[in-house]
Amino acid sequence: MIRLILLNVFLFFFCIASAQEQPEEEVKQINIVYGANFTKDEAQFPGASIFSKDERQVQFEHQGADLWCDIAIFYQKENKLKAIGNIRMKQGDSIQMTGGKINYDGNTRLAKAWEKVVLKNTGTGTGTSSGMTLRTDTLYFDREKQESYYTSSGTIVDSANTLTSEIGRYFMVPEKFQFIDNVHILNPEYTIDSKQLDYYQNSKNAYMYGPSTITGKTYKIYCERGFYDTKIESGYGIKNTRIDYNNRIIEGDSVYFDKASQFASATNNIVVTDTVNNGVIRAHYAEVFKAKDSVFATKRAVSISLVEQDSLYMHGDTLLLTGKPDKRILRAFRNAKFYKTDLSGKCDSIHFDQSSGITQLIKEPVLWNVDNQMTGDSIYLISDMETEKLDSLKVINNAFIISLDSISMEGYNQAKGKDLFGKFIDNSLKIVDLVKNTEVIYYMYNDDDELIGINKTICSEIRLTLAENDIEDITFYTNPDGDIFPEVDLPLSSRKLKGFIWRGDERILSKDDIFDEDDNNIELAKINGVDNPLDLEEEQQEEDDREDDSSKKSKPIKGLIPKKGPALQKKE
Repeated sequence: MIRLILLNVFLFFFCIASAQEQPEEEVKQINIVYGANFTKDEAQFPGASIFSKDERQVQFEHQGADLWCDIAIFYQKENKLKAIGNIRMKQGDSIQMTGGKINYDGNTRLAKAWEKVVLKNTGTGTGTSSGMTLRTDTLYFDREKQESYYTSSGTIVDSANTLTSEIGRYFMVPEKFQFIDNVHILNPEYTIDSKQLDYYQNSKNAYMYGPSTITGKTYKIYCERGFYDTKIESGYGIKNTRIDYNNRIIEGDSVYFDKASQFASATNNIVVTDTVNNGVIRAHYAEVFKAKDSVFATKRAVSISLVEQDSLYMHGDTLLLTGKPDKRILRAFRNAKFYKTDLSGKCDSIHFDQSSGITQLIKEPVLWNVDNQMTGDSIYLISDMETEKLDSLKVINNAFIISLDSISMEGYNQAKGKDLFGKFIDNSLKIVDLVKNTEVIYYMYNDDDELIGINKTICSEIRLTLAENDIEDITFYTNPDGDIFPEVDLPLSSRKLKGFIWRGDERILSKDDIFDEDDNNIELAKINGVDNPLDLEEEQQEEDDREDDSSKKSKPIKGLIPKKGPALQKKE
């Protein structure tokens, strides 16, 4: 019984010891398949066997790879091989390499080939994954990792593109290239130049890291980090991105482009420049539709244009710019505002037609010409399209102009009528005509700025002449009826015309005033990067292939390529 227990204990510890021992992987020797002519040269190649071809080439085999050459110097003890002349190396059914010379280490499975090296992967799959040829002067091949690389320039040709670079690495699984320095992709439809680029042979997707330029027939893209589907000419950039597209330059933190739909979009810190009209739109989200020649912008959107050497800023919750370069129409929707040095305004929406030069302020509009407030049912600003200067002003129905008395800083100069017509001279409002049922209240002073009285008059028509944006003269037409009242004789309740509403606290005094609190507190979308990218399109295809092999239903591809730009998520 004791002997039986001791035997069981011995077997127990023996099994544990056997399980813990991990035998080293056996190094397989390079095999001679066909040696042809054999000789030795101990003086030059000590310990080596030298083989040379006869009617056939010398052939070796090592762990699934075959090598043919004219002359082989074989160090059997070191398990190393030097092959010379018409080298051909084949691995499996798809990998083949040719060159003038090769050094191969059977222990590490590392190879170095040089002199007009050509590596071909004929591909075992279907579609775009089949067929690739790499040409370089010197190629390093790691059979253990299934990688090859060059450092002295190389050219790769596949079914879609021709790619060149100074340094390149090829990962046989998942058929991916990594290019560095002077990367160039040539395609009949476009070219790509990049500092560093990853390229997947199967999906034809390119990932760019560093200054990169994509030049198509109708567009040009620059970015310093981005993605591009070379099959369909679609992609995005997420660092210093710019697209030159249909007389427009689109810049932003993230910019997406799709040739087929003639569409581009941008997210965060966007600038869209109209290169024909020198106009600019800034926003945090914008879309450009080439076929419709239109731009949609929102999230702190503002249009900036040049009027008489002065910038005009126009804002709305949404901006929409449509039409050909000489017939642009700009619309600002909801909470619309505009500002230039001596003119500003706000309303529900703004409509600007470049062909007619008319800017319309729609719904509850208010206009400030420096200190003069003007309101009415509708307000129109008309520009002279030849001189590109403001020409005239129209306020239709319930026209009302008000300015704070600049001396007393208490009373208000007022004029009202059914309609108002203004004339700009040298970009300044000089003449204002009020017509139909006009009324005036005006504070009059002598040369010593002493109040003479308050003029209160009604008539059919009034003309106000302005100098330095202040009322210089008033002319009454057709049966004026009124008087100049001493201040003490005119009660405060009679010093305001019917319909008087002072909106001075809403006045826009700078370009920053066109934005409200919501505009200034927008949380920008978080933009996902492309560091260490996974080619999800290719991975999904491999998964589908595996499922097909198992007779399972294939899943749809969920590629990395977004419908309208890179994946975005709201900032936490």
